[in-house]
Amino acid sequence: MAGCTAPVNGHRTASGAAACPACSSRSRGYGSYSSSSSSYSPSGSGGSSWGGRSSGGGAGGSVRPRWSRAGSSVVYTPAEVRTLTPVRDNFEKRASVPDLRDVFLCHAWDDRKGAAKELHDLLESKGVSVWFSEKDVLLGTSLLREIDKGLAKSRVGIVLVTPALLQRVAKEGIADKELSALLARDLLVPIVHDTTYDALREVSPLLGSRSGLSTAEEPMADIAAKLAELVAPNTT
Repeated sequence: MAGCTAPVNGHRTASGAAACPACSSRSRGYGSYSSSSSSYSPSGSGGSSWGGRSSGGGAGGSVRPRWSRAGSSVVYTPAEVRTLTPVRDNFEKRASVPDLRDVFLCHAWDDRKGAAKELHDLLESKGVSVWFSEKDVLLGTSLLREIDKGLAKSRVGIVLVTPALLQRVAKEGIADKELSALLARDLLVPIVHDTTYDALREVSPLLGSRSGLSTAEEPMADIAAKLAELVAPNTT
C-alpha cells in the first residue's frame, strides 16, 4: 500500500493532497471552513457541489471549475477546486457591491519589495485590482485605519505566508490584526511561500487549518493565474 506523504509534502495545500498516493483518492477536502459557508460540502456527492468533474481522479486528474473561462489553459487539481470553490461562492455574493477591489493582499512588511510585490504585479498584469499597502497607504495617514478601509473594500483576501509573516504574526503585529479580520470571513486564500504549513500552524493554528496554494508545488505565475480566474466576473 502506498504510504502517506503528509510528513514530507504536507496536506494543507490542494496540490499536496492531490499528489499523495495514499490520500489522493479520498473525496474529503483538506483544511476547514466555517459553517457559514453553507454552499460548500467537502463530501458532496458526485462532485457537483464544488463545480467540477475529475477527468482521471487522483493525482493525475484535472478538473475545470465552473468559473474557469472557455479556452482557459489554467489547470486545476480536484483538491484545488474544492479549496477555491467556497471562496468563489462568497466572492459572487459580493460581486454586485460597487467600488470594491478584487483582492486584499496581506503580507509582511519585509516582503513588500520582494515576494509580495511579485504577486501584486502578476495579479495586476492579469487585470486584477489589488489593495497593496505599498501603493494604497499614503504618507502621513494612519496605517491601521487604511488597512481597515482596504479590508472592508475588497472582495477576497490573500495571505502571503512567508517566514517574515510568521515572525510578525508571532509578535502580534499589524499582520496579525489583518489576519484576524480576514479569518472572520470565508474569503481567504493562503499562499505559502518559502515556508511550510507546519511552521504556520505553530504560530496560527486557525490560519494553518485553511487550505491554500503553495509556491513549492507550482510557480507564483501559475498561482496568480488561478487567483485571477477566481475573481474574474461571471461571463454568463
